[in-house]
Amino acid sequence: MVAGGTGFLEAAIPLGNPCQSCGACCATYRVSFYCGEVDSLPGGIVPSGLVEDLTPVMSCMRGTSHQPPRCVALRGEIGSQVSCAIYEFRPSPCREFAPLASVGVGDDACNAARRRHGLTPLELAK
Repeated sequence: MVAGGTGFLEAAIPLGNPCQSCGACCATYRVSFYCGEVDSLPGGIVPSGLVEDLTPVMSCMRGTSHQPPRCVALRGEIGSQVSCAIYEFRPSPCREFAPLASVGVGDDACNAARRRHGLTPLELAK
């Protein structure tokens, strides 16, 4: 890891994952999380150079607290081909978002983001 949140290699999302051709969540929602996840603190992994402070205890990914939101770590074109520049070091909201989307099963938040960007919703879990 390079200090300041630069110089990261883009990590691959598993092949066949519909998230690789989407990225809508990264350009729809504010990605906020506990500041203890930032790599400037012991045990933190999220690159501090890609984070902004919201409150004394909450941070968010740069670019997601503005309108229109777009995470600074998102690479590529939404709806075409995307990747996360910090996939292995992403914050908990990204790790927990739409847990079955990678196998083609969406949820309400995932599908709302997809619709916002003109993409077809994923199948909902039954």
